[in-house]
Amino acid sequence: MATLPQLTLDFNRQIKLSNDGGSLSSDTGEFIFKEFDRKIGFLKTIAEYLHLNDERKYHYHSNEELLRQKIYQIIAGYAEDDDADQLTQDPVFTKVIETDALASQPSLSRFYTRFDKESIEQLNQANQALLDKVHEFRKSKALIIDLDSTHADTYGKQESAAYNTHYGTVGFHPLVAFDGITRDFLKAQLRPGNVYTSNGVVDFVEPLITHYNEEFPETIPFLRADSGFAVPALYDLCERESVYYVIRLKSNAVLQRMADELHPATAPSDATKSEHYYEEIDYQAKSWFKSRRITIQSVRPAGELFFTHSFFVTNLVDAFTPKDIVHTYQKRGTMETFIDEAKNGFYLDKMNSHSFQVNEAKMMLSLLAYNLTNWLRTLCFPEGQKTMQIDTIRTRIIKVASKLVKSGRSLYFKLSSSFVYQKFFWKVLQRIQALKLE
Repeated sequence: MATLPQLTLDFNRQIKLSNDGGSLSSDTGEFIFKEFDRKIGFLKTIAEYLHLNDERKYHYHSNEELLRQKIYQIIAGYAEDDDADQLTQDPVFTKVIETDALASQPSLSRFYTRFDKESIEQLNQANQALLDKVHEFRKSKALIIDLDSTHADTYGKQESAAYNTHYGTVGFHPLVAFDGITRDFLKAQLRPGNVYTSNGVVDFVEPLITHYNEEFPETIPFLRADSGFAVPALYDLCERESVYYVIRLKSNAVLQRMADELHPATAPSDATKSEHYYEEIDYQAKSWFKSRRITIQSVRPAGELFFTHSFFVTNLVDAFTPKDIVHTYQKRGTMETFIDEAKNGFYLDKMNSHSFQVNEAKMMLSLLAYNLTNWLRTLCFPEGQKTMQIDTIRTRIIKVASKLVKSGRSLYFKLSSSFVYQKFFWKVLQRIQALKLE
């Protein structure tokens, strides 16, 4: 660890700075995550599922320790593996990881290479087991599966990276699914950059739907997706598995003509006001084996002559009005916030390895770090603060300065007396300890 000599500040020559303070940490809030981790059996569950092909004859750090270290580094905002070289003796991290010294960057990099398709599937299974535990604790009666794809830019010669015409950049094109109610990250799959949005979507989402129908038959599943996923195989799957869905359709000449017949371009009665209409029609595309209900939203902005039409295919035909269906779909817009947080806060799109398999393993650890954080905030944060973003969480409860003082067999971490958010910090910790999950 590099140590600077003492540095005197120009604005006040009495102030001297150096980083040789000893047993200090700026990440005391990691203890809160560790307490919650133990409470829900987070890393314990992952360890039960994950079995890596480890051919090392001698090692200092177990795979479980390396996994633990990487997830806690992500949560604290340390995206790079070589950040560990500065944290190696951090008193908080060593206690959280349960080791005398953190693994170095080379050890973390080699750790990823031990993942294969089977072990990545094991991480998916562990994530699902944890999702089930939290789902049961919440007594959730509904599940909104929000499907989307996103882009992970690459800047080298990564395996399977390719140019994507929609995003206009080179990289990968991951498939993701979130719960639109709880913000839980249900599933992710890394894909080559040049695949179309709906490529493999049925194989991706079918195990998820089957699982919830079998394990939680009382839960009502509902699926939302944009026009990139408007494929008959997905409608067929939802109808076969009794899943409600609203999926946006791309406009075509037939749909446009039908909508124009409902609302032709006549002169508005009041040009200063916008007009909104919601209708239902039956429609069968050439690739469909049957007719389906289409909801049409027709909007004419103030001062305009022509209507703009949006189309949605759905099987919500009895309990919801056309307006309700459109508004239900529009709530899907919050998913962009979930994806942005996963990418910007948990580095979901940080694909800097040449190996496709390693990049997918990194993506899965980001997913798990996101979910641990989301379960903590939704189960233990006070009301009104359950949607707090990771950047704010780091400021409020993770980036807390403390000094380690050893006394007998006890370890005292003395938090800064001027810590602004200490009331929130202690309240969250108390809620974790009062949680009865297992």
